[in-house]
Amino acid sequence: MSAADTGGSQVKSAVRTVELLEYFAGRPGMHSLASVQEAVGYPKSSLYMLLRTLVDLGWIETDATGTRYGIGVRALLVGTSYLDGDEVVAAARPTLDRLSDDTTETIHLARLDGTHVVSLATRQSPHHLRPFTRVGRRLPAHSTALGKALLATHTDDQVRSLLPPALTRMTEHTRTDREQLIEELHTVRAQGYAVDREENTLGLCCFGVALPSRTPARDALSCSVPVARLPPAHEQMIKDALLAARERLAPATRRL
Repeated sequence: MSAADTGGSQVKSAVRTVELLEYFAGRPGMHSLASVQEAVGYPKSSLYMLLRTLVDLGWIETDATGTRYGIGVRALLVGTSYLDGDEVVAAARPTLDRLSDDTTETIHLARLDGTHVVSLATRQSPHHLRPFTRVGRRLPAHSTALGKALLATHTDDQVRSLLPPALTRMTEHTRTDREQLIEELHTVRAQGYAVDREENTLGLCCFGVALPSRTPARDALSCSVPVARLPPAHEQMIKDALLAARERLAPATRRL
């Protein structure tokens, strides 16, 4: 919904505020007033006043010149409070720790957000060769093991309603046809886990399982491994560890 679709100046202002914060959250770094105005399309005078208000409140920051803008520390505080108060994140902590110890690879807990998955918690691999990851990272569901594990808990028609027919290509290995993805989701349902073989990041393979706390599922666990460190025996161990972790965590998450 855009600000133009809302009635009343107060509602429009609130919508524009949220849209601005989402703009900055999705584009790290500092941005000029002109570049922000071009992206959001608000009148420049109104945009400037809104930005100055958000700067005064700490939601937006400026550089030393006062002419470039970026996300502010208040956004971090709100994001942290979301994680601190989330019951699934709290319940999953021992499982994430054990998965990290058992696999020695990078572990993620993520949540489906529309057509994307958002990282809620991670455990970094101790190996020197490991993927970059951070809490709050947002990735396409169709190209990730986390996302495919979650999409597989939806019906085919629900997936069609959620995803466009043509999907964004992240790497040369990404499945970009929705119907082909739906066929793959049938396999995911049958085997209980999803696999992303360099579909989101070249050189990286990921395995994911959905947590059965609700139907369709909202949260999933995954393990990310550089393909250079993935012989068949290690791959099987990771799959087994993820399936066991899901079973250990299921009783706790079903109560949430």
